[in-house]
Amino acid sequence: MRVITPQELLRRALADPSAPVAAMRVPEFLTAIPAIGEGKRDRILKELEISPVKRLGGLGSRQREDLRRFLDERWPELQPRGNRSRLVVLAGPTAVGKGTVASHIKEHHPEIHLSVSATTRKPRPGEVDGEHYYFVDDGEFDRMIAAGELLEHATVHNASRYGTPRRPIEAALAAGRTVLLEIDLQGARQVRAADSSATLVFLLPPSWDELVQRLVGRGTEDAAERTRRLQTAKAELASQGEFDYRVVNDDVARAADEVARLAR
Repeated sequence: MRVITPQELLRRALADPSAPVAAMRVPEFLTAIPAIGEGKRDRILKELEISPVKRLGGLGSRQREDLRRFLDERWPELQPRGNRSRLVVLAGPTAVGKGTVASHIKEHHPEIHLSVSATTRKPRPGEVDGEHYYFVDDGEFDRMIAAGELLEHATVHNASRYGTPRRPIEAALAAGRTVLLEIDLQGARQVRAADSSATLVFLLPPSWDELVQRLVGRGTEDAAERTRRLQTAKAELASQGEFDYRVVNDDVARAADEVARLAR
């Protein structure tokens, strides 16, 4: 099942005034869209000249067209691609829970091969080399790049480098398995450039405010680092139109199952 786009939800509301979605107030509809918080919601309502008490089913013809145009300009609807390969990329903004979703898929969907990245950062407590990451130094990482051993690589958060070893991916694909890469936006773009048939899935937070709370709540960054990561997250969220599918991580198990279905 694909995530319903805002445009599709609006179409359903306008097509059947008696449908439950038609009774949704426009402010609730807007804040249900990732990256729209209360402040941005109010600016949009003012820009579109829509009263905050208006329901989707009660919009006038001009308001309907203005809202459709607004959505199409900022969140163009994605079209499914044919002839997809078994290579699936999971990316998304910082703190959205990519690693947690990927771990759930590894545990509950063993038919999907979860790629292990190489990184120059130091292991965290409990991390095992070769299981969580391949921990290498800068010299070895440079050698891997020069030898063409990495499918993609990037410097993340202006700090450590991460990359996807090519050989395990090719072996798993040759064996007929689906391969899942949990990587960042830079890496996803490199994979798309290297293999246009790869499926790109963008993991979204339920809302911008929820993403902020997740980042603050985990307590692993200081205030300056949180601010920098949130600025990066805004740019990352703006890239979601480059992806084939979008999945909202409002529940880890549900989101993981959704990604696994898209990988089949």
